[in-house]
Amino acid sequence: MRFAFKTAQQNTTWADMLAVWREADGIDIFESGWVFDHFYPIAGDSAGPCLDGWSALAALAAATSRLRLGNLVTGIHYRHPAVLANMVATIDIISGGRLELGIGAGWNEEESGAYGIGLGTARERSDRFEEACQVLISLLSKESTDFAGKYYQLSGARNEPKGPQRPHPPICIGGSGEKRTLLTTAKYAQHWNFTGGAPADFARKRDVLFAHCAAVGRDPAEITLSSHVRLGADHDYGAVADQVAALGAEGMHLAIVYLQPPLTPAVLAPLAGALAAIH
Repeated sequence: MRFAFKTAQQNTTWADMLAVWREADGIDIFESGWVFDHFYPIAGDSAGPCLDGWSALAALAAATSRLRLGNLVTGIHYRHPAVLANMVATIDIISGGRLELGIGAGWNEEESGAYGIGLGTARERSDRFEEACQVLISLLSKESTDFAGKYYQLSGARNEPKGPQRPHPPICIGGSGEKRTLLTTAKYAQHWNFTGGAPADFARKRDVLFAHCAAVGRDPAEITLSSHVRLGADHDYGAVADQVAALGAEGMHLAIVYLQPPLTPAVLAPLAGALAAIH
């Protein structure tokens, strides 16, 4: 069992986020830290403050030295995958090869509509996401990319310099759509993230993912399985540990503990102690 934390940059401040990450960088049990990719808060008042995830991630990469780090997950429709590939390579370099590439098909209608960013139907989102995965992998691993898709067209596209991780940073796909998202995960990802929920639901989605792996000839052991586990405002560390243990019994490899605002590094030591007791 491995452990991580997540600080969604909603209804918080940069100073509070940074304090948590700097403290966690010195606590070995946390192997990675994660932010999210939204422009509006998705919990509480959507008119509240929300820092940009990729900008924050670049700063956190420079402010830490050990933690792996990623965006859980990037809505692919927010940025052209060629632009995103350049961002990914840059942050992989800044972090010294610690970046995890979290991506998803996108879902937030409120912020997409407000910004005039086309979200599309469920099928369109899945089709676009499939293309974007291919574009990203090519740009992050090949000298030049040509691509002729419905959503993306590239001609002799370059992305230099590339980051230190080869062939590219590990790809984490978040989502539980059984027909398309989990199939795309089986094809392209090194990490699948379950949004969170009951262990039985995790197990059912895991089995669907493994069936897709068999269909495409992929060894499921190549894919890290993770889930969000929320630390509530009551700071019930024992409840978190119990949920992590139950998910671990169903095959979860990585527990990502979702910290709620107000963010404070004071939660990290008791959380680490509760998680260590699971072993």
